[in-house]
Amino acid sequence: MNRKSAGADRRRRRLMTFLWTAVLGIGTIVLIYKEMSAVLYILATVGVTALLIVVALADLGPADKSGSQADRDAVARV
Repeated sequence: MNRKSAGADRRRRRLMTFLWTAVLGIGTIVLIYKEMSAVLYILATVGVTALLIVVALADLGPADKSGSQADRDAVARV
């Protein structure tokens, strides 16, 4: 991948992130305005649950392999 397409890809991802943030912000404001706190509560609960699942399923195994030998020796001594 050349630099020009990498930059365009980054820009497109950043634009999509801003778009999602704006849509979610507007949706939250609309739900607050219409006093639909029960829906906001459910969405917040589902969002936190999804975040916890993503963190729980994250593959952290390779991170241990990239550590230096000195780090492994220090852990072994403890």
